Amino acid sequence: MPKMKTHKGAAKRFKKTKNKIKRGSAFRSHILTKKSPKRKRRLRSPHYVNKVDVPRVKELI
Repeated sequence: MPKMKTHKGAAKRFKKTKNKIKRGSAFRSHILTKKSPKRKRRLRSPHYVNKVDVPRVKELI
């Protein structure tokens, strides 16, 4: 059976760390003036894929 190809869209969105999969954060690209500093600060912190979705994402990357 041939090797599975990497899903290039997923490869650009997710990064594999030691034991988690890092993902981007929504709501932080524009219209930042109306968002509170506390909210923007929380969005800066790293976000990870939910453990339920990890097997599906691993299959893609």
